[in-house]
Amino acid sequence: MKSIILVTGMSGTGKSTVLAELARRGHRVVDTDYDGWSENMDGSEWLWREDRMDTLLTEHTEGALFISGTVSNQVKFYPRFDAIVLLSAPIEVILERVASRETNDYGKTAEQREEIIQYVETIEPLLRDAATFEIDTRKPLDQVATELELIAKRPTV
Repeated sequence: MKSIILVTGMSGTGKSTVLAELARRGHRVVDTDYDGWSENMDGSEWLWREDRMDTLLTEHTEGALFISGTVSNQVKFYPRFDAIVLLSAPIEVILERVASRETNDYGKTAEQREEIIQYVETIEPLLRDAATFEIDTRKPLDQVATELELIAKRPTV
């Protein structure tokens, strides 16, 4: 059985953290924030490299593949995902996480934090509308990862 799951959400909701846990559990994962999966088109907007995404999705034939990212052109690939999972958390939790994380500098400046607040107000509702599942990441990491595994195993996926 194969399944392809998009894990999306705002910065600080735990996408990279849960992907690391899923990889530790033996799943195939791709974090599109790294390794050339995305490109900065005009100095402000990041987009998936559609050629690479197309190849990845086409060549995945067995088991679960978890892909994380939040970019404007991800909507082009929605029909190819078996599930779209929005990771969410209250804005206070998100801002605390981005301020204290050591793996990513985004969210450290006042300007970036204001940007995150704006994105939660404007972009997150669009992600929620497209999502087939939503997971509140205030839950323990182990539970979030297990919920994603269960989504990937759903027979209706």
